[in-house]
Amino acid sequence: MLVELSLPPVTNKISIMTKIWTFAFSIPAVLLSVFCYGQSNKPVNDYLAVPGPILFDKKSYNLSWSSHPADNFYKQEYLEKGTQANSYKTMILMDVITGQADVKNVVASKIAELKKLKEGNPVVNYQSFENPKQGEYMIDFLLSANAADGKTMSIVERNVYRYKTFTDNSGQSGVLLFGVSTRAYGAEIDQFFSSLKSNKNDLVNKVSQFSLPKIIVRK
Repeated sequence: MLVELSLPPVTNKISIMTKIWTFAFSIPAVLLSVFCYGQSNKPVNDYLAVPGPILFDKKSYNLSWSSHPADNFYKQEYLEKGTQANSYKTMILMDVITGQADVKNVVASKIAELKKLKEGNPVVNYQSFENPKQGEYMIDFLLSANAADGKTMSIVERNVYRYKTFTDNSGQSGVLLFGVSTRAYGAEIDQFFSSLKSNKNDLVNKVSQFSLPKIIVRK
């Protein structure tokens, strides 16, 4: 059962923010992707040894991009076959920090980042949740990118992040992020917002109930 996270306080309203940089883990040495996600023509390394494809909400997602930008950090993205990172509708994210990272501190750091953004943009809002029985945390937030005219939105992106500690079969431990990112573009944005209003908790419930794949961190 999910309950709203009490640290730090957040609002219940989901809203949008103007174009920003987004980080899954808010740790200074580990800066994640910009609003535009990673993509490369190089061979993709499966650093987390995740059995694939990942099946989520009756759809199949294949490893499309990965990165190992720091000794203790790994990032992987999964897309449906034939989908490009710059035009996806749904993307699966799996990020890992190994070592002594505390999951509650990681989540609080992410929330602090969102609160800081909200200071300069009053429309920024988000939700955060805790699953006390599982020791898991979730953050649900929305991003947008403006069109060239600066007056309309060209992209709206909703992200649901689920954080938990892990220990793999080799004894490696740390914090795992499983995330689902959904997008709408241009003329689709109005319908995207309408869908959010009528199915606000649907994606949160699906992410919270998803059976996370076992990982093995490959150094």
